[in-house]
Amino acid sequence: MRVPKESCEDHFRVLDPQINAEGIHVWPFDPSFPIDVRFLTSGLRQNVRMNRHDYFEVVYLSAGTADLHIHDRSLPFHTGDVSIVGSTLYHRLECRTAPPFTVAALFFRPDLLRAEGGADCTEYLTPFLLQDSQFPHIIPAKTGIPDQVFDLMERIRVELPARSALARLSVKTYLKMILLLLVKRYSSYVGTLETFQRQQQALVRLQPLFNYVDKHYGEPLRVVQAARVCGMSESHFLSFFKRATGQSFLAYLNHCRIERAQALLATTERSMSDISQETGFCDQSYFGSVFRRLVSLTPSAYRRQFRPDVSGHNRDRGAVPIEPLARVASTGRPSDRA
Repeated sequence: MRVPKESCEDHFRVLDPQINAEGIHVWPFDPSFPIDVRFLTSGLRQNVRMNRHDYFEVVYLSAGTADLHIHDRSLPFHTGDVSIVGSTLYHRLECRTAPPFTVAALFFRPDLLRAEGGADCTEYLTPFLLQDSQFPHIIPAKTGIPDQVFDLMERIRVELPARSALARLSVKTYLKMILLLLVKRYSSYVGTLETFQRQQQALVRLQPLFNYVDKHYGEPLRVVQAARVCGMSESHFLSFFKRATGQSFLAYLNHCRIERAQALLATTERSMSDISQETGFCDQSYFGSVFRRLVSLTPSAYRRQFRPDVSGHNRDRGAVPIEPLARVASTGRPSDRA
């Protein structure tokens, strides 16, 4: 089944700007009815960053091939497959080969069903709550389930935004039909709610560090400082952080800093030197290297693309100063500090 090209939006531009400093993707749901279906297409150069979210996600790959990265796993994702991801796992889709992939993505908050009450609500959500380190997130096309899921996603999309009581009833019915397909598929999978609860507890334990980095990302941040904020030894902190987030502390910190740099590049005329210092990189060359690796564009190319109304020849000179996001101290290249 194919997603109509005229209905597609850019995967990177739609999703990446809504990933915050903690690596959490925040989707602009209608608070009273938190569900959405989008058709997205991706290029080969720009991949959405690793992120997690408080909603559940079902993605149908209509065309192309991709890798689904979940924590430290990389799962091949082929045309006609469907993937499901819960609310505690850092993940992203990465385009593998030309042509770009095209997906239909269903996002919904579990509260949409839990608000109804009833003992069966949690049962509908079981596949999303049992996702441990070995969970089979991808359902192959050959099972026939992905095509059925896609058909129901299209029906949901037609009803959105669901303004009437009948439209909302229809959307919930189609969603439950999708979830029932998934429940049957994963009925033999051995997992427990303890996995989900452990992951949630790990993220809660790291919350003080997320808050600290949000305020001090422009300063030198050593592993020993991060471990102290979490009340752990350095060695335990490094392994704990990787298990909980699927990435190293340095990778997480660089993502936070580059996110700030993207905002400054797109909204100000600050010089590259100022921005690299503001975001915790004392070495502009290293800043450019990290930026290019994470965003797949140089800082200058990113600015041209997202701030096209500003002429490029004088962006790095005579920049208009803005109120700094944080007081900055110089920082070095990565070792035990970042």
